[in-house]
Amino acid sequence: MPARRGLVIALLLVALVGAPAAQASAATHHSAKKGVATWQMPGLKAALEDVGASWYYTWSPSNTGMKGPKGATFVPMIWGAGSVTKANLAAAKKSTVVLGFNEPDLAEQANLSVARALALWPRLQATGRTLGSPAVAWGADRSGGWLDRFMKGAKAKHLRVDFITLHWYGSDFSSASVKQLKAYIVAVHKKYKKPIWVTEFSLIRFGAKATYPSSKQLVAFIQGATTMMEKLSYVKRYAYFGLPAKGYPNGLYRDGDSPTAAGRAYRAVGT
Repeated sequence: MPARRGLVIALLLVALVGAPAAQASAATHHSAKKGVATWQMPGLKAALEDVGASWYYTWSPSNTGMKGPKGATFVPMIWGAGSVTKANLAAAKKSTVVLGFNEPDLAEQANLSVARALALWPRLQATGRTLGSPAVAWGADRSGGWLDRFMKGAKAKHLRVDFITLHWYGSDFSSASVKQLKAYIVAVHKKYKKPIWVTEFSLIRFGAKATYPSSKQLVAFIQGATTMMEKLSYVKRYAYFGLPAKGYPNGLYRDGDSPTAAGRAYRAVGT
C-alpha cells in the first residue's frame, strides 16, 4: 500500500506552554525497532523526527524528495517486477538492507506469481545486502500459501532470504486485536524460524468501504501492539501504517508538528 521545530523554538515553547518533559524528549529517546511507512506529506522530515522513528520506508528504492532527519534510517524497497532495474538496484545498494516485493499476492499491488518472483530474486540477492522476503498481504502462516511456496522455492534454488517481512491489518477493533497480531507473528516465526519485520500494521476493516476504529480504540491498539512487539526478540523492526493523517483516518501526523491522538501514542513508544 501505498518537522519538528528547531531546538531554540522548541525550548521557547516548553517555557511558554509547559510541555510535558516526556513529550519533549520523545524524539531523542526511542526504540531502535520503531519505524513508519510513509508517503509524501507536509513537514515529513519534522514529523519523522517528532515521532521518534528510528527508520522509515516509502515503497521506493530511494528517498529522493523524502529525506528524513538524522537518526531516521531510510530502508529501500524493490516494489515489483518493474522495479527490478539496474538503476533501482544501484540505489538500493546505498542501504545495508533491502525490502522485497510489496504484496505480490494481490493483483492491485506487485501482482507476481511465485515463479516470477523466484526468477527475479537473484538480482535482488546480487546487491549483497540483507534481504527481506516479499511482504504478502495475508496468509504468511499458511502452508501452501504464496509465501510458503516462495520460501520453499528459494530453499530449493539456494536463494537467500534473511528475514520475513509481514503486513497485518486487524478488523477486530476490540482489545483482542493485539492478541491476534501476536498469534500471527508467533505462527510465522515458528514456521520459518527467521527474524521478522512487521512493515505495515494497523486496524482497518476492509470492504466495499473501509471502516476505521475510534481514536480511543486505535490508541489502545498502538500501545498494546508496540509493547508486545518490543518484547518479542525476533521482531527486529516494525513500521506503523502510516505517518500522514491527511485524508487517512489512521494516520499519525497532519503536518510536521501536529500529531493525532494515534501520533501522540506512537511518539511515546520506547520513551
